[in-house]
Amino acid sequence: MCRLSNNQEPTIPPPENVFPANLDVAELLATGWRPSAFRQFILKVHSRCDLACPSCYVYEMADQGWRSQPRQMSPAIVARTALRIAEHARAHRLADIDVILHGGEPLLAGPESLGHIVRTIRGACAEVGTRVRVSVQTNAVRLDETFLRLFNDLEIRVGVSLDGDAVAHDRTRVFANGRGSHEHVSRALRLFEGPFHHLFAGLLCTIDLRNDPVSTYRALLEFDPPGVDFLLPHGNWAAPPPWRDPDSAATPYADWLIRVFDEWREASSFRTEIRLFHEINRLLFKAPSRSESVGLSPSSMVVVETNGAIEQSDILKSAFEGASATGLHVLTAAFDDALRHPAIVARQLGDRALGPECHRCDLMRICGGGLYAHRYRPATGFRSPSVYCPDLYRLISYISDRHARDTARLKGRV
Repeated sequence: MCRLSNNQEPTIPPPENVFPANLDVAELLATGWRPSAFRQFILKVHSRCDLACPSCYVYEMADQGWRSQPRQMSPAIVARTALRIAEHARAHRLADIDVILHGGEPLLAGPESLGHIVRTIRGACAEVGTRVRVSVQTNAVRLDETFLRLFNDLEIRVGVSLDGDAVAHDRTRVFANGRGSHEHVSRALRLFEGPFHHLFAGLLCTIDLRNDPVSTYRALLEFDPPGVDFLLPHGNWAAPPPWRDPDSAATPYADWLIRVFDEWREASSFRTEIRLFHEINRLLFKAPSRSESVGLSPSSMVVVETNGAIEQSDILKSAFEGASATGLHVLTAAFDDALRHPAIVARQLGDRALGPECHRCDLMRICGGGLYAHRYRPATGFRSPSVYCPDLYRLISYISDRHARDTARLKGRV
């Protein structure tokens, strides 16, 4: 199945008796289960974007709530959000937290506004003794030395979205007039070659099967990223991602990633960390995952929208209208209230949030059911396996087998 643009109609949400709406949080708490504190706060500082990517999960998929969001987070919402974050850090005695400036496109908020947000949050958290690490995820179209000087002063690290070389990137990362953005992004990335290199957090690349995997990876390496995060396009059982037929056992995304894995693994020297491979490696050696894409570690992130709404991961906007909503707001609710919301509890339950298909799988602990948003199926809510289940199984199995072969060879067994 090929679907180059999502452009979904709003999807009907699942019935209230479907997971996780039917989760009895009070019963869980009575058995002794306790939620994990939020440690990652994603702030939607600007709700619009200067690109018009046809497959964007925020603007082109099921939830069109961005249309009613204020363009920018107001000073009043910033101030209350800072107090709520500090309140949460104090209550859970958090030594440090992460704040991610996000959008839309966060740079549309401008340097002055971004500086104010960071200083306000750090000021509030300093009073409770919590260190605040800050990063920004940007398409880099507007990234220039003015922003980088600010980020340098405030120790803000920068993640950039780049999908490969000019041809690969410009297939989808386009302006409203259809013109590609690679020239702008590559110009911005060259700024990290000088005194700002320490601010560079890495590259985020969304997989497009039309792009050659090895060429894509090598194009990313040209910018010397400290890390690369390859993302599966967002979709689910009701709205499958491009080239992912839910009824097929084919593994096009695993096949694409395996070619990158081999190139990365066989390199004569270390070039960059690839997050997905690194997390699978950690899980194979029984360490906990630090990513929601794989593994069973509890989710520790929460989103604050531009209007102050407290939400789950915005990736859930790919599922149905209101899928990320909690009904909570920083003006009237604490983050601890969100920790008791059934949908957020579900993302902290580990294997108890997975259905019988996952429990029958020998790779359940490593795969973890895949990314939560990719599990959505109207009839079962979020208790199905990932729509990428065959791809995840093949990729994890391949990496595991490759480890076993390499280890045996090093020990002289083959």
